[in-house]
Amino acid sequence: MASESTTISVPGPHGPREVRISSPGRVVWPEAGVTKLDLAQYLVDVGEAFVAANGDRPVSLQRYSGTIEGDMFFSKNPPKGAPDYVRSVSVVYPSARSHPQLVIDEPAAAVWAAQMNTVVFHPWASRAGNSDNPDQLRIDLDPQPGTDFDDAIPAALELRSVLEEAGLTPFIKTSGNRGIHVYAPIHPKHEFLEVRHAVIAAGRELERRMPDKVTTAWWKEERGSRIFVDFNQANRDRTIAGAYSPRAVPQAQVSCPLAWDELENADPAKYTIMTVPERLRTVGDPWADMHRSPGDIDVLLQWWERDVQSGQGEMPFPPEFPKMPGEPMRVQPSRARKPEEPAG
Repeated sequence: MASESTTISVPGPHGPREVRISSPGRVVWPEAGVTKLDLAQYLVDVGEAFVAANGDRPVSLQRYSGTIEGDMFFSKNPPKGAPDYVRSVSVVYPSARSHPQLVIDEPAAAVWAAQMNTVVFHPWASRAGNSDNPDQLRIDLDPQPGTDFDDAIPAALELRSVLEEAGLTPFIKTSGNRGIHVYAPIHPKHEFLEVRHAVIAAGRELERRMPDKVTTAWWKEERGSRIFVDFNQANRDRTIAGAYSPRAVPQAQVSCPLAWDELENADPAKYTIMTVPERLRTVGDPWADMHRSPGDIDVLLQWWERDVQSGQGEMPFPPEFPKMPGEPMRVQPSRARKPEEPAG
């Protein structure tokens, strides 16, 4: 017996495309009752804003074989059977290996990815034609145990001031869960390591201004109940959920761009697959003009060099990365071998 399926018409720059959706009634978000067809329709409804935010970038797909409560895996290689309107681009990973990754150029490509059981889209910070040089500086404000979204709000507002003092124009979105993502468009003339250093410099400046509320400590045992500036999300092949991407959380929340004057009263639980299309229709896309006036990270890199001269050097890299120049030991402080005390 053939499996149940339907087709959905997806508008796009080359006219509408008919995309087949198998098992359209399969529930993906059990608590919210959101189905695979609901997900596909959501991506149609937000298609233009979704592609503006995530298109023309290498993207990793977070896929689920059943519901969001089941097995999950990441696709970095384009899934087999991709239609001719879905392209890929070769990118270089931290291991120095090269591999193709999917690129979304139109809403139909995102809907097709949903047909392939994608829930979360993770775009790179760089464009497909210049994948080694990010055109976005991204900072992930991650609430630690004992803190939540409301605690991240003052940190985000102060980070806005930090980035503006460095000559950048920051934009903001919910993570789709508890955190906040702050982006700034930049000219793509620096490679990932330099952009990472710029993020660390901004994070350290924010930490100096809010030492009781913010931390850049990589090791969890040192963070306490503070907002962690996750600088390692700025590395090559490290990504965060894209703007308007659904998240694998019970109420089908979306990583939703906001205007800065919305932040203090924002509730991330309100931005869902069910509500965000109407928000786009009535409020518009706060990120529509993001890349109109990109900035430079030169000031942040000056801050980085200043901090290096004062003894604040390189920070730990993720465990899957090769050992990097100047990197401290990758061992949590409580497990580090202590120097032997001199004999008494």
